[in-house]
Amino acid sequence: METANEGEVRLRHVEKDVLIPQMMREKARERCAERVEAFSHCCKDSGFSMAWKCREENNALKECLTQHYQDPAFYELCKQEYIKQKLDYERTGIPALNRKQKLPTSM
Repeated sequence: METANEGEVRLRHVEKDVLIPQMMREKARERCAERVEAFSHCCKDSGFSMAWKCREENNALKECLTQHYQDPAFYELCKQEYIKQKLDYERTGIPALNRKQKLPTSM
């Protein structure tokens, strides 16, 4: 079975609508890490009253995440990274998460 080029890769419905958006969420959380941390800290300190006390932090977090979710360039970036991971998997048979682990140097 031949591997297609990045330009020729056809994505399945689940890849376009589930897997790439999942990657976008993970990357957006990394990019908005400061706001995620501020919201988490506020929630831990506020207890049950967090719905009122953390409204400002929640709005800032939602705004940051939404900005990334609606950015077509960010979608393309994640799509290209997904395609690269997919092609690497097809070439090696090793998932990206397992490939990052170091192999033991001696037995």
